[in-house]
Amino acid sequence: MGKPSRERALPDTEAKAVARNLRISPQKLNLVAGLIRGKPVEQALADLEFSRKRISDDVRKCLMSAIANAENNHQLSIDQLVVAEAYVGKNLIMKRFHARGRGRSSVVMKPFSQITVVVREVNEQELENSRKRGNGGKVKAAKASRDGRGVEAAVEAD
Repeated sequence: MGKPSRERALPDTEAKAVARNLRISPQKLNLVAGLIRGKPVEQALADLEFSRKRISDDVRKCLMSAIANAENNHQLSIDQLVVAEAYVGKNLIMKRFHARGRGRSSVVMKPFSQITVVVREVNEQELENSRKRGNGGKVKAAKASRDGRGVEAAVEAD
């Protein structure tokens, strides 16, 4: 079996919240978690508010809980909070019966998942950097030019 895993100890500048038994697949939930990673909490809340994904309301509740934990349990400033981590894990799977042809059957699996949101208090410099990164800090890939000179020539031309 192995040793049971121990909860990760959070530093004094972090707070977390966990939402369990969410009736959605982890893959779909991870799309919404990717929306808020690395963003300031007010921007993350706005993104979740206007997201068209069904699960974004539950993720918003979890983020609000993490903010409340940071404020009440750890005495952190709400204005300087950034979503440090947002990761998704599997939970239980409901198995259902589906009748098929010729007297056979198959199993329909209905997955549940959980999300953990960790918020971190950062200084003003890091907060401004995270606000400037509208794309979540991702580096855009270089595009190849249409004249066939390759990627290097297209990057030099820009």
